[in-house]
Amino acid sequence: MFDRLLHILTGVDDAHRTGERSDPAFALAVLLIEVARSDDRVEDCEQGIIERALTLRFGLERSEVPRLIKAAEEGAIQATDLFHFTQIVVKNFSPEERIGVIEMLWEVAYSDGVLTGDQDALIRRVAGLIYVSDRERAEARRRVMQRTYGSIGS
Repeated sequence: MFDRLLHILTGVDDAHRTGERSDPAFALAVLLIEVARSDDRVEDCEQGIIERALTLRFGLERSEVPRLIKAAEEGAIQATDLFHFTQIVVKNFSPEERIGVIEMLWEVAYSDGVLTGDQDALIRRVAGLIYVSDRERAEARRRVMQRTYGSIGS
């Protein structure tokens, strides 16, 4: 009965919620979108990084990426927290791949040239939820900054 009421109120049935929303590509897309949105706007450069990251990580066709991103944007708006998405990442990504996820998040955050406090806090929170240590998160940040801004001090 509750599921029927939920379907009537939201127009989304349980099969739809548990299908696409448990997909690792969808979960990663939501996390990337959340970092981009956390400074109140998604810049073209952030959108480009997200598209490239999803294409490379999952071997998606160019035509699939916009649909995935649109679904992830809707999922991010509807989500009350990120726990569900981070748990999908934990279950489907190796420890090394999860560090790579944090690097992707840093790349999105730094792509517009400005790291906000909200972006930093969000990446810190996601790193903890996907079991990436503070040291590994800092190293991922350093690598992204070095790629983005060139040689930096250690």
